[in-house]
Amino acid sequence: MFDTSLDYSYNHTMRVGFGFDSHPLVKDRPLVIGGVKIHYDRGLSGHSDADVLLHAIADALIGAAGLSSLGELFPDTDSQYKNADSTALLERVVSIIRKNHYRVVNLDCTVLAEEPKLVPYRDAMRARIAEILDIPETCIAIKPKRGEGMGFVGRKEGIAAIAVVLIE
Repeated sequence: MFDTSLDYSYNHTMRVGFGFDSHPLVKDRPLVIGGVKIHYDRGLSGHSDADVLLHAIADALIGAAGLSSLGELFPDTDSQYKNADSTALLERVVSIIRKNHYRVVNLDCTVLAEEPKLVPYRDAMRARIAEILDIPETCIAIKPKRGEGMGFVGRKEGIAAIAVVLIE
């Protein structure tokens, strides 16, 4: 396990973190993005529920705080995280951030998915993430983007997410 304490000898007030995650689409799995179940004929494959958006956000938070990585905190070799709910994992990351005297200021995310259309789910995602992070929904941006036929996203083989977070 890694040390979750920070060195306060450096005067830091605001920090930025960047997170990325991607998972392949497969049959017979539910699709969960941003803590919201999405109606689609496939879901994302992964050790946990494979919520790419929550994973990207958690990784951005961990990076902003100068800690390790999501994979080190919740290793896919640990059976306790098999099919884990990513909202619980993100809640744990938020508690680590708070323990280190940080709070989330705002969050900007992009979800890369050729299908399904995510705009109808965006408000529900923002509400769920705002609840987990304990910030107003107005401090969260979620922008769905298509792959325009290019790469694994464009070929409908998987979904990816990018998150940038500001903490203070």
